[in-house]
Amino acid sequence: MVPDSHTIFLTLRVFSAKGGIEKVCCLVGKALQEFSTASTNRNVKILSLYDTPGDLNNLYFPAAIFSGFGKQRSTFLWQALKQGRKSRVVILSHVNLLVIGFLIRCIAPKTKLVLITHGIEVWYKFPLWKKLMLKQIDKILPVSEFTKRKMMELNQLPEEKFTVFNNCLDPFLPLPLSSQKPVQLLHRYKLTTDDIVLLTLTRINSKERYKGYDQVMQAVHDLKSAYPTIKYLIVGKYDAAEKHRIETIINRLQLKNQVILTGFIPDEELAEHFALADIYCMPSRKEGFGIVFIEAMFYGKPVIAGNMDGSVDALKNGVFGLLVNPMDQQQITDGIKEVICNKEKYIPQQKEVMAQFSFEVYKEKLRKIMEEIDTA
Repeated sequence: MVPDSHTIFLTLRVFSAKGGIEKVCCLVGKALQEFSTASTNRNVKILSLYDTPGDLNNLYFPAAIFSGFGKQRSTFLWQALKQGRKSRVVILSHVNLLVIGFLIRCIAPKTKLVLITHGIEVWYKFPLWKKLMLKQIDKILPVSEFTKRKMMELNQLPEEKFTVFNNCLDPFLPLPLSSQKPVQLLHRYKLTTDDIVLLTLTRINSKERYKGYDQVMQAVHDLKSAYPTIKYLIVGKYDAAEKHRIETIINRLQLKNQVILTGFIPDEELAEHFALADIYCMPSRKEGFGIVFIEAMFYGKPVIAGNMDGSVDALKNGVFGLLVNPMDQQQITDGIKEVICNKEKYIPQQKEVMAQFSFEVYKEKLRKIMEEIDTA
């Protein structure tokens, strides 16, 4: 007989793609497994629709609690309903799993439902059927205050239904390197130790043109006379259309010697690329939270972010970095200049960053949330 405190975590993907939502699923799964292992009356199962069993990275949690269904939707649905029916709590990693949560509620009215929401996927007015399903959710965990407010305003949801649950740092991030810039990357990108290096690390996609690198390129153009050693690395996998568009901007602004489009880099080079940078700059307009911001702060980099989305949570309302209006080109340019001139002022204190965004803090927050749900 499954104990009353049995928890099911339903996901779309965990390991078979790399992105912010998948990273959240890794860390939620790890946290659930760790505090479930420490408890004598709770266990957890993780079901993933698109992953296969071979995708598992057991650094995060063991194979014994993970089931990957390799896109077999009917089997995933059957197992979700079968296991959800006899579970105390079902956690949905994405709003696209809302229908399954609703079906579980229909056959098991006492099962508690929890929905994690990330960003743009819930920033719209839901149709009536979806609103009705959303009302069956016992607790919504938005990753930022911004996402919470968006959902409340657009769908008339009560504030007590929400608990903001900020993202955290991956405990397996490579440790920061020395303060010296990596020689191999200086050679690879034809840089010198005197260069002022701005960095943006993101997926570069023609359908997601809201990360702010266009505005940073314009700022580099405007600042290169005053700062002739300024360089800008745009790091991440790109599609052909967006690469062509960015190269057109580079040519138009005469930035061939300033902007470097690196393409994909492996995770093993993440720490080196942050070590190469002087400033992390991504004035995004549609960031649900922005895990990359807290990674940059973990590596001791001054951060410039937009003030119109979940980036505000990542920078703790400007405590950990500089927030600028992503729609105001002059403010972005002035912000970069301000940080160049006062770099030490904007270097985050790692101890404070860890106190806010470490995995251990995250795990404890989730444990308390689960206890509250259990006793509700």
